[in-house]
Amino acid sequence: MMSQETHVEQQTPLLLTLAALVVVIAGLKVAAPLVAQFLMALFIAVVSTPSIRWMESKKIPRVLAIITVLVTILLFVTLIVVLVGDSVQDFGQNKDVYAAKFQSQINALTSWLVGIGVPAQGLELGEIVNKLDLMALVSRVLGGLGVIFSDFFVIFLSVIFILSEITSFPTKFARAFKNSQEKMVHVNHILGKIRHYLAIKTAASLLTGALISIAMVIIGVDYPFLWGMLAFLLNYIPNIGSIIAALPAVMLALVQLGPVAVLWTAISFFAVNNLVGNYLEPRFMGKMLGLSAFVVFMSLIFWGWIFGSVGMFLSVPLTMTIKIALETNEKTKWLAIMLGPEE
Repeated sequence: MMSQETHVEQQTPLLLTLAALVVVIAGLKVAAPLVAQFLMALFIAVVSTPSIRWMESKKIPRVLAIITVLVTILLFVTLIVVLVGDSVQDFGQNKDVYAAKFQSQINALTSWLVGIGVPAQGLELGEIVNKLDLMALVSRVLGGLGVIFSDFFVIFLSVIFILSEITSFPTKFARAFKNSQEKMVHVNHILGKIRHYLAIKTAASLLTGALISIAMVIIGVDYPFLWGMLAFLLNYIPNIGSIIAALPAVMLALVQLGPVAVLWTAISFFAVNNLVGNYLEPRFMGKMLGLSAFVVFMSLIFWGWIFGSVGMFLSVPLTMTIKIALETNEKTKWLAIMLGPEE
C-alpha cells in the first residue's frame, strides 16, 4: 500500500507540470496577437543592443546611441516600404492574371507531352496545380509579412521603452533575487547566445536579400526588390524559408520570361542560399545553435501555430532560449540534451 501511495505522489508533480504547460500554451495561443508584438519588439531590441554598446565604447552618449539606432530602424522600414510597397500592391492586383497564364502554360505542357506519346492526361497536371493553389500561398505569405509591418507603430514604441530601460535591468534583477549574480550569469549566457545568433542571421539575411534583388534585376523578373525583401525576411525561417521565398519568383519568371529565365532564377536562389546558408553562416555561427534538425523543424511548426508569421521568424531563438534555460537546472538538463544535436 505504501509503495502505491509513493508512486502516486511521484506522478503528481509530473501531472501538475504537464497541466501547467497546457495552460501556458493555451494562454499564449489566446494572447498571440499581443505577445507576438512584444516578441518582435524584443527581437529588434536584442539585435540593436550590440550597435548601442559599440557606440558607447566609442564615447558616444547612450541617449544619442539609442536615437541613432531608432532613426536607422525607421529609415530601414521606410526604405522597405518605398521599394516594395507598390510591388506588393501590384502583385496582389495581378495575381489572378499570373495564375491564369501559369495555368495556360501547364495546359500547353500537358498537350505537348500527350503529343509526343506521354500519357500526361492521366496525371491531371492542371488539377494538381489548382489544388496546390500556389498563387494563394504566395498571397498568404505576403499577407503574413504585411501583418508585421501593420503593427510596426506599436512594436516601435515597445522598442523605445525596452532600450530606454535596459540599463536598469541588472539593478532590478539584483534587488529581486537573493542569488542574483548566479542567476544573472545564466541570463547573460542566454542573451549572449541569442544576440550572437540574431546578429549573424540578420547580416546573412541582408546579404541574401541584396544578392537576390540584384540577380532578379539582371534576369529581368518583375518586382525584384519584392523578392529580395521576401528572401531577407524568410531567411529567418529555418529549413523551408528559402524554398518559400524562391517559389513566387520562379513562378513569375516562368509566366513572364519562359523556361530559360526559370532556370536562371532557380540557379540564382540555389547559389545564393548555398553560399550564405551553407558556407558563410556556419563559418561565423559555428555550432552555437545547439539544436537538432528535427527540433528546429518541429519548433517552426509549433511556434508558427501559436504566433503565426512572427512565431515562424522567431522559432529558433525561442527554442534556443528554452533549451539554454533547461540546461541551467539539473532536473531538466536531460530535456536540453534531447533537444540538442548529435555529438
